[in-house]
Amino acid sequence: MEVILIEQVPNLGDIGDLVKVKPGYARNYLFPKKLAMQASTKNAARLAHERRLAEVKAAAARAEDQAVVKRLADISITIARKAGEQDKLFGSVTAIDIEQALSDESVKVDRRKIVLPEPIKALGVYEIPIKLRADLATQVKVWVVAE
Repeated sequence: MEVILIEQVPNLGDIGDLVKVKPGYARNYLFPKKLAMQASTKNAARLAHERRLAEVKAAAARAEDQAVVKRLADISITIARKAGEQDKLFGSVTAIDIEQALSDESVKVDRRKIVLPEPIKALGVYEIPIKLRADLATQVKVWVVAE
């Protein structure tokens, strides 16, 4: 039986591949889990259409992320915290605080995209990397000042 893969299946193929499998494997595993559909010209055309739609959405999301990267390159944020002796903070500055400061500047960035190896615990100026995608990254200057 020939099927068109909807999802990537290990040891079988990638999305959109036309593969030949045993009928029982297709009926009992691939079809119920929506990993494949029966091979036909109608299904092949539908899958090609869905792939084109996904590519358009991905291109739009990439363009939006590139615009965010351009905005982030020009932004410098200031976070005020109480500090004690030797410029040590009472508490710390985390990715959540940086996300909030960026949203105050009207830039939406998910805190999981902010690469902060450990919380900031001292006053100073920090270059914080923000990785929006695997190939789109920038840095934001964060000023941590005393209240």
